[in-house]
Amino acid sequence: MTSDRLFVYGTLMRGFDHPMARLLASHADFLGEASCRGRLFLIKHYPGLLPSDVPSEIVHGELFHMRLADELLHELDMYEACGEGFPEPTEYLRRLIDVTRPDGTIEKAWTYIYNWPVTDLPVIASGRFLEH
Repeated sequence: MTSDRLFVYGTLMRGFDHPMARLLASHADFLGEASCRGRLFLIKHYPGLLPSDVPSEIVHGELFHMRLADELLHELDMYEACGEGFPEPTEYLRRLIDVTRPDGTIEKAWTYIYNWPVTDLPVIASGRFLEH
């Protein structure tokens, strides 16, 4: 299964003055806010998402429609250091997850899941990176 949707929850969100956030904004259409089940950790100056089955653990972010998904995902994989040629285990893994839109609609979207240990890393309890 594949998708042309991308869920972002950190430095790729709108409003960040970052080259990759600008790349995303210029090659994808903002669809609105969305959320997924998960826990958000503060890694350094950026967050990491771990999926969760606990209904109260929610990560908030933004949903985009990628116009040329394969090309954009390749660029984002390189940025997230999880594309071809990066040593395993990579810091992030790109995965399809269920995201929920404000109206309750559930869609499949790509996102980047944190793949390194989170022991002793602070949890962003609100699930909102911009509020940490």
